[in-house]
Amino acid sequence: MKNNPPVWAAFDFDGTLTQRDSLLPFLRQVLGTARLATTLAMQAPWLVAYMAGLLANDRAKARLLRHTLGGMHRSVLQEHGRSYATNTLPQLLRPAMMQRLRQHQALGHTCVLVTASLTLYTQNWGLAAGLTQVIGSELAYDENGLATGALQGKNCFGAEKAVRLRALLPGNAKLYAYGDSRGDLEMLAMADKAWTINKENDYGRKLPELE
Repeated sequence: MKNNPPVWAAFDFDGTLTQRDSLLPFLRQVLGTARLATTLAMQAPWLVAYMAGLLANDRAKARLLRHTLGGMHRSVLQEHGRSYATNTLPQLLRPAMMQRLRQHQALGHTCVLVTASLTLYTQNWGLAAGLTQVIGSELAYDENGLATGALQGKNCFGAEKAVRLRALLPGNAKLYAYGDSRGDLEMLAMADKAWTINKENDYGRKLPELE
């Protein structure tokens, strides 16, 4: 008898499993509201350029991380990541999409998180949520354990999501994929069944039943 192929489900994080961006609330926890506001105000010109589509996502993220987390010690940031994953991220989740994740898990599917968000906090959250693996953006540190503000490797966005997921995916696997933005298009395109999570489908409430 022919074996059934393994089934995988790949989920984006921000805007798919969560109701909003997760990075700014994390930076607010680390820096405090006043310091973060001051930092963002000082960086307003390039932030406007990014929002206008004049600055690439990876360059914008590198600048933001350099001006916010650069120079902080790994142990301090890791503690913030654990606290944020436990105390704040649960408040940002979309119940309907978390239910979808639970459905895949109940069926024995291999569920992975594929996100441009920092593994500094998504790793803690994802493993606690029962995801098999978390694929995300890694913060880089120098020889003294201080954050450089750069990423170790590429920003896990757009084509990079598909590259990293394909490196793990068994060749005969059936893939479900969920995303919400242009940063997920390549991952969605490689899936057997893919859904863009948006207001039109009420963030997962009207998705078809899993087979």
